Amino acid sequence: MATYRVLVSDPISEIGVAALNAHPDISADFKTGLPPEELISIIGEYDALVVRSQTKVTAEVFAAAKKLRAVGRAGVGVDNIDRAAATDHGVIVMNTPTGNTISTAEHAFTLMLSTARNIAPAHAEVLAGNFKAARKAYQGIELNGKRLAVLGMGRIGSEFAKRAQAFNMKVVAYDPFLTQSRADELKVELAESPDIALNGADVVTLHVPLTDDTKHILNEARLASMNPGAIVVNCARGGLIDEPALKAAIESGHIAGCGLDVFEEEPPPADHILFGLNKHVAFTPHLGASTNEAQENVGIQVAEQIRDFLATGEIRNAINMPSLDAAALAEVGPYLDLAGSLGKLLAKLGPENPDSLRVSYHGPLAKKDTGLVSRKALTALLSARRSDGQVNIVNAPAVAQSMGLDLTESTISAQTEFNELLVAELRKGDQRFRVAGTIIGKSPRIVEIDRLFVDTNIKGEFLIVKNDDRPGIVGAVGTLLGSAQQNIANLSLARNKSDGNALTVIEVDSPLSAELMDSIRSTPGVLSATGVSL
Repeated sequence: MATYRVLVSDPISEIGVAALNAHPDISADFKTGLPPEELISIIGEYDALVVRSQTKVTAEVFAAAKKLRAVGRAGVGVDNIDRAAATDHGVIVMNTPTGNTISTAEHAFTLMLSTARNIAPAHAEVLAGNFKAARKAYQGIELNGKRLAVLGMGRIGSEFAKRAQAFNMKVVAYDPFLTQSRADELKVELAESPDIALNGADVVTLHVPLTDDTKHILNEARLASMNPGAIVVNCARGGLIDEPALKAAIESGHIAGCGLDVFEEEPPPADHILFGLNKHVAFTPHLGASTNEAQENVGIQVAEQIRDFLATGEIRNAINMPSLDAAALAEVGPYLDLAGSLGKLLAKLGPENPDSLRVSYHGPLAKKDTGLVSRKALTALLSARRSDGQVNIVNAPAVAQSMGLDLTESTISAQTEFNELLVAELRKGDQRFRVAGTIIGKSPRIVEIDRLFVDTNIKGEFLIVKNDDRPGIVGAVGTLLGSAQQNIANLSLARNKSDGNALTVIEVDSPLSAELMDSIRSTPGVLSATGVSL
């Protein structure tokens, strides 16, 4: 019987479904068109869910999905997935942003050309027998030398810009994540804001996600800032445009027309306010990704992402947590286990109700993709201090925020005693408690507890004793362990001469009983004794 079950609830490539079922540990069920109540009734049986745009993955679905670990969206948009609920329930949401990049860029470019040359209305006139009248009525707009504003320079926006440059258009781009060096590489002018990009533009194409910040990013004022006779293209999300403002701008003659593949309400009503226009318009029914190649690509890609996540832990194109591809996973994999052990140690030894967890990276480790490592330390800390079992690597930051615990990360260039060092520190007011570890050879090791150097494994049962730095105490503890038939597998000693105390980390074969722990704590000179399972 397969270890993992995957539900494919929307049509995807048969090759993708086959890729899932080909793995010996995965069984995929292909059940499309499920009513919401039926999806809710069966989702509890599955470890992963694959959807396109038809299935609505609501908070109710997540509440019923007790085993669910991942949702894969065959496509870019995830509007049909309740991302907040996914994160709250610890479910990774992945999309496939590259599978339909070329198809969407080509479709948006087609809309620009069709709008500029009146292809759609002229076609209708020819079919109606008005050939001569159409020749006179539908004079087009030449794109050569025109100023193009691209709002959103991700994969699709970048591909659109390349094609526009081949048409000798002058491209200005706005994207909050676009650097000057990347803009130079793409040979586009970098604008610091949408207003600057749109000022004096002859064409605008939209390629940004729909968020509270981008809703109606193209509004009355920004339309007015474009050149007279400009055209608008949108192949991203309908809510990006203030449609009444666009209609008014077209009717006034300031905006020549629009090419739209998406609408604020989909499907749009038959009497949509823009449908009465008959020049420089082109409308399509959300066809941006609708090519044979794109649909095949996204189906295969999402299936492979789900397969690799379930089988190896590799995370690609996650939208609610850091991604970690195979190469990065191989590079930081040992540090994930180390971070988990450091988090558990902090939970046992650090202050209660801390203000923050600080995770620091020293040496070459600081240059690696460590976002998931920090999450692993936080998850282990929270899991060890909560008994509900509801904390995982996806929802840990949200859980921490609800508890008032801040997660901060830093990279340190200063040299340490080790080539690479991972440090996790709990802070509460003026209190600081830190632990650290590194990789020695290929073995993760804990090398510091509360600024005292130790050397111990990251897995096993441990007794951690803080005691006065004087002879006989370690021997007394060892005698108690021997009397209880507890074998010592490893022992590490550290001394703080200035404070006059010492730290002993003892690895034992099995957890220590409460009675034995009481005996150790009552030993003269013992300041504290803690049993830790790592």
